[in-house]
Amino acid sequence: MTRHGELGTALHRWRDRIAPAEAGLPAGEPGGTAGLRHEELAQLTGLSVDYLVRLEEGRATSPSVQVLTSLAGALRLSDDERRHLFLLAGQSPPALGRVSDHIPPSVRRLLGRLPGTPLGVHDAAWNLITWNPLWAALLGDPAAVPGRGRNAAWLHFTGQLGRVSQTVEQEARFEAALVADLRSATVRYPTDVRLRFLIGELRRVSNRFAVLWKSRITDSHDTGTRTIHHPDVGPVIVDCDTLAVPGCDLRIAAYSAAPGTDAADKLRLLDVIGTEMTGLTEMTTGPAAGPVLDDPGHGPGRDPGSGPGSSPTVAPEPADR
Repeated sequence: MTRHGELGTALHRWRDRIAPAEAGLPAGEPGGTAGLRHEELAQLTGLSVDYLVRLEEGRATSPSVQVLTSLAGALRLSDDERRHLFLLAGQSPPALGRVSDHIPPSVRRLLGRLPGTPLGVHDAAWNLITWNPLWAALLGDPAAVPGRGRNAAWLHFTGQLGRVSQTVEQEARFEAALVADLRSATVRYPTDVRLRFLIGELRRVSNRFAVLWKSRITDSHDTGTRTIHHPDVGPVIVDCDTLAVPGCDLRIAAYSAAPGTDAADKLRLLDVIGTEMTGLTEMTTGPAAGPVLDDPGHGPGRDPGSGPGSSPTVAPEPADR
């Protein structure tokens, strides 16, 4: 039996064992087929009946992570069964715990071996988890910034000011890529309460984020120029790259400047001076918010419906609606 045949057999077996009433659907007709019918599973997952039939017959061979996640939920699979489903479909099984902040030794070595390049490392939820001294010298020391002040999505979509600016086109691409990253994180970490709460709050306080989330738009991080408005050395125009770390969900934001440019000279100066002369001089949009670090390589959000980074007084909307 082929792997695709094994996937179809497993789906059929899992579908047969669930009664409609267990899935919150009206009970089937007495004497009818045991388990869920294709029509009922389609109702639960939002997939078409034709697609479900083709999956079971092995004619649909590349189900996406989103499709598999929907099937796993509707079929009430255990953690082991969910992992088996993903492996049969040729996909990496999603992590079921919290977003990891583990930094591999190779990444730590990279931070230490590139002293002339500002580097910030972020987890799958875009929390800044470590950085090198030049990053702090250029953008302000994140060590003094609490909680959500280190989350790129929260800073951007709540409109908190920072040192980095970019073009309108770059900002639009970044927003789409950032939302796509967070959506992917919810698939990989479906049981991470902090991640889902973050997304729920963002949907509540930011109209722009809510629109992008509902649109399910996707994009990738591009390489482009950014202008960092440093309080002591003035504007620094640099290239920004967002690098994915193979084997984990880390993102590395890296700034660089071509040799011989004014920006390269300013980076060298900051590398010598360090953070002593810089401090945290960023401003925020709300009086209750403390100093914040701007998002990695991107300017402040321009969402007129956004508020400062304070905690909500009402429960946020669930992230997966």
